[in-house]
This record gives sequence, C-alpha cells and structure tokens, in this order.
Amino acid sequence: MGELRIGVYRYDTTRALFDGDVTLDGVDATFDAAGTLPEIFKGLARERRYDVAEFGLTFYLRSLEEGAPFVAIPAFPNRVFRHSCVFVNRDSGITGPRDLAGRTIGEFGVYGQDSGVWAKGILMDEYGFRPEANRWVIGGLDEPSEPFDFVSQLRPAGVDIRDAPAGRSLGELLRTGVIDALFTANVPQAVLDGAPEIVRLFPDYERRERDYHRRTGIFPMMHTVVAPRELLDARPGLATRVYEAFLRSKDIAADRYRQGRRLYEVHSMVPWTNALVEENRAQFPEDWFAYGVSANRADLDAYLRYHHEQGLSARRWTVEELFHPELLDT
Repeated sequence: MGELRIGVYRYDTTRALFDGDVTLDGVDATFDAAGTLPEIFKGLARERRYDVAEFGLTFYLRSLEEGAPFVAIPAFPNRVFRHSCVFVNRDSGITGPRDLAGRTIGEFGVYGQDSGVWAKGILMDEYGFRPEANRWVIGGLDEPSEPFDFVSQLRPAGVDIRDAPAGRSLGELLRTGVIDALFTANVPQAVLDGAPEIVRLFPDYERRERDYHRRTGIFPMMHTVVAPRELLDARPGLATRVYEAFLRSKDIAADRYRQGRRLYEVHSMVPWTNALVEENRAQFPEDWFAYGVSANRADLDAYLRYHHEQGLSARRWTVEELFHPELLDT
C-alpha cells in the first residue's frame, strides 16, 4: 500500500511503533517524533509534513469547522486527568474553584487547548465556573512566545481574551501576580523549581480526579490520530491498518505494566510503581487506556459538549462525524 509518514510523540503507548515491534502490513511506514507536540501539530496542519499524525482534539475540531480535509482514527495516545492542570498565585486569594470568578487567567498557546477545554468543562459541570466571567491571557508557558500559528485563534463572543505582553511568559506573570491563575497542559518550570508563589488550585488533585472518574467513568483524552480523508478513501483498509497498529502498540505497553507486577518493577526505576498499578486495577477496567469508538463514546461526547459550550465550535458535533466510516464499529 506504499509509503506512509506518521508523526506522533514517543509515548509508552507508541513505543512499539518506533521500535519496530509493530508494523503496518503492506505499508512502508516511517514514524517521526518531533521534539514537542506543537511541532507535530504544525507539521500536519500547516506544513502537510505527515500523511498521518497525532492531533489535539480541539485543533481537529477547529480544522473540521474550517473545512480542512482530515478525518480521525479512534486511537488516543495521550490521556490525562486535568484537575491537576490549574495553578494559582498563592497571594491571589484563590483557595477554591469558586474564587476563580472574575479573575485574570492565563492559558498556554491558544484559548481552548485540549487540557483547558477539559479543565474548564469539569469546573463548569462541578463548580459552576463560567469562562466568560474571566479575563484570559494567551502566551508561552516558560518562555515568551506568540500564540500558536498553525490553527485559528478563536475569540468566542463575550469572552475577554488578549495576548500576553511582549517579552513576558505566563509562568512569570503568574509568579509575579500579574495573572491570578493559569490553565496549562505542562507544569510550569517555576513550579518544578519550587517557586513558593505558585500552588495548584487542587493540591489534592489525585483524590479529586479519582472521585471524578468513579462518578463519571471518564478518562479524558487529549489527542487523536488524523489523516486526510482523500488518502484513506483512496486506499481502502488503510484506516483500519493504522488503527490496528496503534492499538497493538498500546496493548504491548499495557502488557508491560501487567507483566511488571510479576517481574516486580524490573522495567521501572520509580519506587512503588506496582502499588500504583494495583490501586488502578481496582478502579479501572482491564483495558484502562481503551481505543475505539464504543469504549470512548461518553468521554468523547463530554468533550464535544464542552467544546460547544465554551464557544469553540459553532454546533455540537457528534461522535460519528469525527471518525472514518471503516472504524465506527470499533
């Protein structure tokens, strides 16, 4: 079926693809892991560097609204609970989610990145948070940078959104109290360096995330895998082969954790890894990092609702509209 260039970050879920333990039958596939995820996204959306690539869900939805030719494959290599991604200035007076009302909040790269959509949506559902009641500042996390240029910068009506001041990063703005809070996929370097001025909105985020999962069954996905619809339509069966390759790679990673219980952490230098695996086994299904449409319908539907409620899509998309027809029964 010819050559295929695939852009995806090197996670444990995709390691077997890079190592060659999983191949695509009849396809000469090359896997490219860029230095950062935005590089992969830009390589797909602006430069058309890849035939198939990992793509943030919000960027995919924006591309659909603008008529871009992509269609998704229901593999989700990046999933993260997001109570942990909201940081506040210690002196801001914010001690709980209801204190966010009327505050100035930073968001990395774009208003409505994947982690931000999830965090806002969860806060809206559980604590009555209203994004339009805040002022939003978009910029670089640890270094000053322009907002992402590979997608449109949406400015929903009625929401005060502006770019960070020239030469200032969001981490610095939060540390110095220029902004009160920050929604970010990555932990600010200042936090990693022990800056006392910055704390998490939810210091007990793991407890809250576990409770959220027990009540909703949702394990938030950040990204999916996409390709030009024309490419997949012209090569029947290719969408299925790509999906199955990502699925096998993820299953190999999951089996590594399962076997680690028997081999007692031979593959991990992190103490008590097995204790965490055992705790998660008690809470999650056997396939805790599920791919496919059916196992992820509730998660996807929640994200589509959040995206629409936050003014990032003109209408509420359906799950069936996102994925290639070959894979709707997965």
